[in-house]
Amino acid sequence: MKDFVFHVPTKIFFGEGHAADFANEVKAYGSKALIVYGGGSVKQNGIYDDIVGALHDAGVETVDHGGIEPNPRVDSVRAGVEKAKEHDIDIVVPIGGGSTIDAAKLIAASTVSGGEPWDIVIKKQAVTGALPIASVLTLAATGSEMDSGSVITNLETKEKLGWGSPEVLPKTSLLNPAYTKTVSPYQTASGTADIMSHTMENYFSIDDSAYLEDSFSEGLLRTCIHYGPLAVKEPDNLEARSNLMWASSWAINGLLKSGKTQSWSVHPMEHELSAYFDITHGVGLAILTPRWLRHLLSDKTAPKIARFGRRVFDIREEDDMKAAEEAIDTLYDFFKSIDIPMSLREVGVEEDALEKMAKSCIEHAGGVIRGFVDLHEDDVLAIYKACF
Repeated sequence: MKDFVFHVPTKIFFGEGHAADFANEVKAYGSKALIVYGGGSVKQNGIYDDIVGALHDAGVETVDHGGIEPNPRVDSVRAGVEKAKEHDIDIVVPIGGGSTIDAAKLIAASTVSGGEPWDIVIKKQAVTGALPIASVLTLAATGSEMDSGSVITNLETKEKLGWGSPEVLPKTSLLNPAYTKTVSPYQTASGTADIMSHTMENYFSIDDSAYLEDSFSEGLLRTCIHYGPLAVKEPDNLEARSNLMWASSWAINGLLKSGKTQSWSVHPMEHELSAYFDITHGVGLAILTPRWLRHLLSDKTAPKIARFGRRVFDIREEDDMKAAEEAIDTLYDFFKSIDIPMSLREVGVEEDALEKMAKSCIEHAGGVIRGFVDLHEDDVLAIYKACF
């Protein structure tokens, strides 16, 4: 196990009765909040009124900034920064899923650090500070409510890139599983795949002796496999929603990667798909992951993939190679069983763009993706083709 530092001071309010507690926590950071949200569903389902009403009761004035896209765009961030400066905002309160929270993080950082928001994403502008963030989660997926990362899309350059800073780790987050009951089956399935992908990106490594972290990962994956289908079929199942919501936070808050050093592999490949074709992030991850594992399957990787199959899917095959192959097939079948489209063609990706995306992916990775197994441009292209 490698040396590491683990520190996640986000205060979590989990459950149905904490809106007032959350609002009082927000008031401790300031009296004027920028409310960041997406297409307006939080106003239709009553979540916006719950949170804004509680904030007003606590003495917090609010300013709206809606319209954040599913793959949040830097243009929306720029508009949010202007509004935050115009109204002298003290704290940013995103109400939504990971995309909304990701946009809020860049708004918070750019408002204080100055400069062009995209320059922060491409690491041309340093994050010297940020407005505090207090998030309200409405979709279990990205884990952005309890981490310091963010992913932003630039349509002009056809780039979807991740960035992060300790400055944008949310100070507090409200996780009310009941707020996710109106999420569609498709988005619930996509969110489940996203949680699983975060977990697997941390899990698949070789010779790191991180047995405890991998055991945590296996528990999270089993949770998703058990409760994901239930939440898809039974939207009002609060037990399923609760377990998925808490799994979302722990999949990417740093716990599972502690003691490990490898980079993620599937996410950079998916970011190109979203940048070029604006597809649903979790769906892209689900399509890619089984093909990625199949591409790198070898005598060296088979034991870890076999362990995944045995511990997560209860596969009984004793031969590592056969167990690994069965695990990959079972993972594919699981995603398909919750009605995720499992080919790039089905989600509108064009075949003539595969080479261009593979090239961009490797350029953004600095020439090679150093993950479970190192990936070069020809590897990425082969995986894209296998998904088509």
